[in-house]
Amino acid sequence: MLYAILCYDDEASVCSWTKEEDDAVMSRLAVVQQRLAREGKLGPVARLLPTTAATTLRKSREDLVIDGPYAETKEQLLGFYIVDVAGLDEALEIARELGRAKPSKGSYEIRPVGLLNPVTADGLETA
Repeated sequence: MLYAILCYDDEASVCSWTKEEDDAVMSRLAVVQQRLAREGKLGPVARLLPTTAATTLRKSREDLVIDGPYAETKEQLLGFYIVDVAGLDEALEIARELGRAKPSKGSYEIRPVGLLNPVTADGLETA
């Protein structure tokens, strides 16, 4: 089963890390990622650029495009993992492991993924 593990944290805090602090966190996360890749459980992983680079399409009578995320939250979505695991318990354990690798509090949202247009690694749609 595919799960998305969405990584939320206070963007201002994470963006204030020095290069050395950021490199150390990324090294600890890489250990988890490499293990998951060896086990064939790791799908796409993305680290999102800051919310200041975001654009929002707000749906209403007329679509409105605005700069920025304009989310009503204290934490921002910083990135995500797609993992292929047996079930929710395994996805939760991976999220816990990722959390131990990162010094800040933040949160991880674990959500099942329903594929609308599944494709193979070479970009061809599967039947």
